[in-house]
Amino acid sequence: MSTPKRPLFCALTVSALLLTPMSSMGESALTTQGSASASLQLRIIIPPVMRVMENSHPQLLDTSVGGEASAEQRLVVQSNMKRGFCVSLRRAAPQLGAWDLQTTPQSGVQLSALPDGYRVCGTRPGHYTLVLQHRFAISERHIEALRWPVQTDISAI
Repeated sequence: MSTPKRPLFCALTVSALLLTPMSSMGESALTTQGSASASLQLRIIIPPVMRVMENSHPQLLDTSVGGEASAEQRLVVQSNMKRGFCVSLRRAAPQLGAWDLQTTPQSGVQLSALPDGYRVCGTRPGHYTLVLQHRFAISERHIEALRWPVQTDISAI
């Protein structure tokens, strides 16, 4: 006799649960007493970034060939600065005589001479790979090797 009561009990329990008002019913009810509105304003701020990814050059220059030395410097810069960046290359060794700097023409890059070195500027945001060819005249002939004679500083425009 216990088996017929069990299905009846289950049926009554399910019916009671279906007829019981749920707590979410109030959230889905329609109202005509006013309107609701919402606005969302997003402001995304991207911080300015200027990163030197690579600055490679030889540590020592061989100056035994006729008082001259040449070397290649590879400078990779990534920047999101609106107006770009400038790299100042300054003479860090008094033994240097004349110094000549060349770079391959690249869109958005300007090379200019300064009294104590050179300035290379990127005029817009982007990823720059600069290959700089340095040629130095060494004024002191008895020096066989010279530490890298260029100081490199980067700044935002």
